[in-house]
Amino acid sequence: MSADDAADRAVTTPRRRWRGRKVRAILAGGLVLGIGAAITLAAWTDDEFAKGTFTAGQFNLQGATDGSTYADHNSSAGAAALSFSTGFNNMSPNQTVYAGFWLRLAAGTTSGANLQLAGYSGTGTATAQLTYTIYTIAAAATCNASTATGTPIATGTLSDTTATSTVVALAAPVSPAAGAAQQLCFAVTSSAALAQSSSATGTWQFTATSS
Repeated sequence: MSADDAADRAVTTPRRRWRGRKVRAILAGGLVLGIGAAITLAAWTDDEFAKGTFTAGQFNLQGATDGSTYADHNSSAGAAALSFSTGFNNMSPNQTVYAGFWLRLAAGTTSGANLQLAGYSGTGTATAQLTYTIYTIAAAATCNASTATGTPIATGTLSDTTATSTVVALAAPVSPAAGAAQQLCFAVTSSAALAQSSSATGTWQFTATSS
């Protein structure tokens, strides 16, 4: 190798090494720059909320023995005393007496109802000799032999311990008025075996279930 070649080689080698370091530095800078761009990305967010408020309605059944004076009769102790036709307190064999009982949903009630005879109890010495039949009739009608006809909603004797009946629909009131009245006509009949001086008391429980 000539002296000139050796001199050229000595100059070239450090220059190549410097170029390699420069390339590596540029690549490293590029990597740092790339990471910095990735972590500065951002997304927008926005929220919506919803809620509901719930309130229970009202429900109340009232009864009247005269078709006009309504009240609550919520227990057997406070049962409404039916006004039976003449002879109820001096009955003879094979006699029938009648009484009307009006039921309605009170003002403020927010739903209709299904009404039925839900319970019955009887006491006294004449319970087995007295039968009852209950009919639905018009609110303005008089409960008597001419209106107590058709298919009854309930029947039994005053000695029964259970009661069954068909369902009667009561429409929901139109605020602010009370609901339309439904009259029930009770017909109580004595048998031929009714004993003198015997007596009996029957108590009927009606239940309205909101519909």
